[in-house]
Amino acid sequence: MGGDGKVFTFEEVTVHNNHKDCWLIINGKVYDVTKFMEDHPGGDEVLLSSTGQDATNDFEDVGHSDSAREMMGEYCIGDIDASTVPQKTKYRTPKQPHYNQDKTSEFIIKLLQFLVPLAILGLAFGLRLYTKST
Repeated sequence: MGGDGKVFTFEEVTVHNNHKDCWLIINGKVYDVTKFMEDHPGGDEVLLSSTGQDATNDFEDVGHSDSAREMMGEYCIGDIDASTVPQKTKYRTPKQPHYNQDKTSEFIIKLLQFLVPLAILGLAFGLRLYTKST
């Protein structure tokens, strides 16, 4: 790998985030991919969307070929100072109270589930008695 032992801070790398000057952080290494942007099979927007952050997960999720990994060496310009990279925080969904969409209490629903069939049965029985007597 290239790089000549140069160490960059996260802030130094994040300013290189456009079509004419694009640097990425992958596996603790800094890559100047500006010259590769037009040739990247996924397009330049994929590379630009990974600037300003640790792009390791983006790179690994794609499943690059061995030849792509070998090609990385020619774009490596140094290492990242890991102490300057912001820690990722995992997203946690906020705790929310149970939400009853139709605002009907569960007791009323259970009561109706019992009473409605009973009322239908009573109506059918009453109708049967009425039609039998006439």
